[in-house]
Amino acid sequence: MRPRYAILIIVGTALAMAAVVVAARRAQRDSADINRPAPAARFAGAQLPPDLRAPSFALRDQDGRLVRSADLRGRPLVVTFLYTHCRDTCPVTAQQVKGALDRLRRPVPAIAVSVDPGNDDPASARAFLEKVGMRGRMRFLLGSRDQLAPVWRGYAIRPQGQHVEHQARLVLVDGRGVQRVGFPASQATPERLAHDLRALGAG
Repeated sequence: MRPRYAILIIVGTALAMAAVVVAARRAQRDSADINRPAPAARFAGAQLPPDLRAPSFALRDQDGRLVRSADLRGRPLVVTFLYTHCRDTCPVTAQQVKGALDRLRRPVPAIAVSVDPGNDDPASARAFLEKVGMRGRMRFLLGSRDQLAPVWRGYAIRPQGQHVEHQARLVLVDGRGVQRVGFPASQATPERLAHDLRALGAG
């Protein structure tokens, strides 16, 4: 055999072996990717569309103090929608928020926006917060229907009506004032709420 042909055969054999090794490594890597568990979702609740700003407001709380949305910027915020004479969903929702806040190392502001302005007043709001153990930890925002309507619209909330139950929902707002995560009240738990608040930078 001529030396030139021998060299060609050796080079060809080496290239074929290299191709086999590369293919085997690729198959091994692809198999590992298939068997690797999918990364956990960042949020336990439903992630909302990007850059969905929280509505601006200036409303009085149960103690008559003015609460401005701009003053709540800089850290995560829990927003929920309640009415003071509710006997089932609203107290449970408030307890879910309380349990979440208990799991965090640092305080996180929480507000409840009235969905029944004709019946909610400062006295009933104070009594509600006292009953659910959230006095001093949640501010109950009150106002007329005209004052509250822009907030309801901004969070896509249907208020309490004569024959219609309000939407029981919680929203987590980040420090920039962007709505990030939404929870139907039926799917919110203290653990899930606390998890998502931590993901937004809460302690």
